[in-house]
Amino acid sequence: MEMSGFTESQLDVREAVSKICANYPDEYWAEHDESGEYPHELHRDLAKDGWIGIALPEELGGAGLGISEATMMLHTIAESGAGIAGAQSIHANVYATQPVAKFASKEQLPSMLTDLVTGKTRCCFGVTEPNTGLETLKLRTTAKKDGDSYLISGQKIWISSAQVATKMVLLARTTPLEAVKKPSEGLSLFFIDLDKSAPGLELKRIKKMGGRAIDANEIFFDNFRIPASTLIGKEGQGFKIVLHGMNAERCLLAGEALGLGYAALKRAAKYARERVVFGRPIGQNQGIQHPLADAFMHLEAAKLATYHAARLYDRSGNDLSITQHAVGVACNSAKYLAAEAAFTACERAVLTHGGMGYAQEYHVERYLREVFVPRIAPVSREMIMNYIGEKALDLPRSY
Repeated sequence: MEMSGFTESQLDVREAVSKICANYPDEYWAEHDESGEYPHELHRDLAKDGWIGIALPEELGGAGLGISEATMMLHTIAESGAGIAGAQSIHANVYATQPVAKFASKEQLPSMLTDLVTGKTRCCFGVTEPNTGLETLKLRTTAKKDGDSYLISGQKIWISSAQVATKMVLLARTTPLEAVKKPSEGLSLFFIDLDKSAPGLELKRIKKMGGRAIDANEIFFDNFRIPASTLIGKEGQGFKIVLHGMNAERCLLAGEALGLGYAALKRAAKYARERVVFGRPIGQNQGIQHPLADAFMHLEAAKLATYHAARLYDRSGNDLSITQHAVGVACNSAKYLAAEAAFTACERAVLTHGGMGYAQEYHVERYLREVFVPRIAPVSREMIMNYIGEKALDLPRSY
């Protein structure tokens, strides 16, 4: 991938993270995809060199860099052949901690984030519920005050890395939906210990198509007790707080999609140069060459959109001329474009390999299975188009 036009700090991140990823060949990821085992070694190496806290404040042990650099990090991990699974091993630790870093008190921050930066603790993000899906404002998981504690009851689904996480950023309803004037009210954010041995918590792993090295889970809470001190910010302000992580996640996932797309395209081009049929390399045939060139150009365009969005996100904290509306449009657009470009690249990589594209030994079938993640999560293609239609084109709300 062409890397001119990036900042020195982004290029430094890419170089350093590439060196770490070089220790994890394609075979490592194929084996972990097959076994479903979490890539503990990669997480350990990234934590050892301080990359888990790339976008967290230096006073907490973080690198104090921005989402632009974090996007480059996850892009680089995915492009190394680790794919979405490799990037997702630290994904939540980067974006889910953004609201915590911004809204937790000075007293809370060290105990919540310092151990996460060093890799001693790991974090997952508990928002989605089985009966609400993308209707975040209809969440039903409750947090009822009980003295100096809250009792959590309800369900969360598609919680990545919950099997290995020891912390969770949790969004729960502290005021019943029926008792609030607006659905955005009454939700509160918590940063809790995810103690699997404690009463009132049940964890169920979900079998899935791709990214199998990273566990996905359904979690059941039944009067699961948490300290009141785990509340982030004020009661009822959780939805506004958690929004600070959502645009960041769109950038990060766009970067992961780009990395996967470029990895697939690299493999496809190599195979097209080397595979000889009817006395000529198949890459000499325009039926092979042109679709790969088209996929490359779409990735390049999506790359520009992605890093533009990340730059806007980073600058918006200090530049009042950059509105959250502009940031939201840019981040959602980037996620959509990167996911679509990556899907085209991964599909074309399989087709370029012909029958061997279906074989695990060439790895592109794994890429194709994984590329559905950025198309579906954390928000679907269709919901992004709804958002752009309403926010960018001023069309009537369609949902």
